[in-house]
Amino acid sequence: MGNVEAESRDAATNVLLSHGLFVLSVTEVKEKKLFDRIDSLFRRVKTSDLMVFTRQFATLLESQVPLSDALTNLYHQTQNGVLRDAIAEVATDVESGHPLSEALQRQHGIFSDFFVNMVRSAEVTGRLAEVLHFMADYLENQSVLNSKIKNALFYPVFVIVLFFAIMIIMVTFVLPQITPIFAEANIQIPAFTRFIMASGIFFQEWWWAATLILVLFMFALLDYFQSDEGKVVRDEIILKIPVVGKMFEKVYIARFAESAKVLIRGGLTIPQAIEISARTMGNAVYMELLHRAADQVRNGRLLSQALAEMPEFPPLVGQLVAVGESTGRLEALLDKVNLFYTREINDTVDNLVNLIQPALMVLIGVMVAVLFSAILMPLYNLSQSFA
Repeated sequence: MGNVEAESRDAATNVLLSHGLFVLSVTEVKEKKLFDRIDSLFRRVKTSDLMVFTRQFATLLESQVPLSDALTNLYHQTQNGVLRDAIAEVATDVESGHPLSEALQRQHGIFSDFFVNMVRSAEVTGRLAEVLHFMADYLENQSVLNSKIKNALFYPVFVIVLFFAIMIIMVTFVLPQITPIFAEANIQIPAFTRFIMASGIFFQEWWWAATLILVLFMFALLDYFQSDEGKVVRDEIILKIPVVGKMFEKVYIARFAESAKVLIRGGLTIPQAIEISARTMGNAVYMELLHRAADQVRNGRLLSQALAEMPEFPPLVGQLVAVGESTGRLEALLDKVNLFYTREINDTVDNLVNLIQPALMVLIGVMVAVLFSAILMPLYNLSQSFA
């Protein structure tokens, strides 16, 4: 996947073909405006809702229900408003003569590139119901995995946010009430306590400005992370987080192996399968790595050789892919890669859940000790002065 400047879609296609590239699709790309980025946040559909839609869609087609009738039935059954509207637009496009893949591609932010390209390959092979069943299983696995990761991270984030909320209340409302007592008693206050008291006075007088700055900063940060440059920075940061970064690396490797296996089995060439798999990553770093690997395969190198040179892919991945290439069983070996790293992910998430609570208790204990020492030490000095 890449960008090319041209006067029209046909001109862009000709440019790509002249470079010996296989053109999957050509879509006009415009720089997203701020409003479009905000609107895309509200047009998201839960993976679980998309999974149910895909499973029902596959069942209807498998039962020999015509495509337009299947979409009409799904429109009436779907509860999610955004997905319901998208299905209505897809049905309209299909009835107008557009291929299903093209109709799905028009629903930006709802159906991923991987979903669209899987449907496009199924339209060629005539295995649409089978591919939709696979996509339903794929989305279900992604939903379960995402749920595990969110559940593992929810508790520590909640406790830390709650602690900071309590700290702000104490610094803003409690400490300023006792500050005059220390001043009247001429008590020597530690520097850290003076800093906390000054912060409390500042927040008491300028809370509205601090809140406004924080909201603007968070809004600007989220908007930046929606840009192309911001996505790369965000994804690089995620991969560098201790423990969590390694877990996400395994997620991306398993995702690549599973999607590439299905695409190769569906008749696509290895470079095409890698290019489409890159769009399923959800991480700009791994997306770029796979684009680079696809280019190297087109130039005559083996996929195992390309992956072996990338430190982001463990040696085991390259070795298993090499075995698959030498035996002509690449899909089967990619399936083994997917199963191995899926188990690794499950073990990592389980261990993470078990480690989070004791680590969190220690962290919160240290933070509470620091906060209360800043309050109790001056109070102890005050009581000593009256003794």
